[in-house]
Amino acid sequence: MRYLILSDIHSNLEAYQRCLEASRGLYETMLCLGDLVGYGPDPNAVVEAVCGAAAAIIRGNHDKACAGITDAEDFNPLARAATHWTRQQLTPENLARLLSLIEGPLSVDGFELVHGSPRDEDEYIIDSLDALPALEDASSPIIFFGHTHVQGGFLIGPGSRLQPIHAESAADGCVLTLPLKAGSRYLLNPGSVGQPRDRDWRAAFAILDSQQRQVEYYRTGYDVNATQMKMEKAGLPEPLITRLQFGR
Repeated sequence: MRYLILSDIHSNLEAYQRCLEASRGLYETMLCLGDLVGYGPDPNAVVEAVCGAAAAIIRGNHDKACAGITDAEDFNPLARAATHWTRQQLTPENLARLLSLIEGPLSVDGFELVHGSPRDEDEYIIDSLDALPALEDASSPIIFFGHTHVQGGFLIGPGSRLQPIHAESAADGCVLTLPLKAGSRYLLNPGSVGQPRDRDWRAAFAILDSQQRQVEYYRTGYDVNATQMKMEKAGLPEPLITRLQFGR
């Protein structure tokens, strides 16, 4: 089975649609690691599209905040402003969809989906100090996580030290193919569809081939100007608009 793994779409319809175009014919099942909404200008369109296409979706912290499950008081002022705007835009049907999203970890075909970490859905896995205990505590050798908006991850082999995974290329398409070796443990981040923060503005996603036991990381450009114009028209904060073109 080939799985399309998406995360952190953040109401960016142009980026989401471009990821679907770039992955057409390459996968059989779509899975999402959360944060469908927040920051971007198209929350209703994104919720409807993803919920209609994905076989499984786990909730992210922005999904919780925009649905009113949490109060967003721990968000920075820009994220909080976007959350309040999103709450005002959501239709009753899409609010219900967000409220119905489940908390990770979710087991699928021998691997697990989480938003933040296996221990806490809101925890950030940023460096080796975060990754090592998460790998040691994980109940599956393969964990897909999001939340940081940074494509890559971490692995640890039998008797080896923790190693970071970097997926970097200037070209669109598959930027890294990672074999999944027996006896190793993996924390794998597909990157953010709608708001990358690894200094690459392009939309990111990953494809897991469970039969070949490998993960393919992808980047693809999209019409970022169209998204920015929508955000400006909606009155969303200027720094959120500008950051899209810099990937940070």
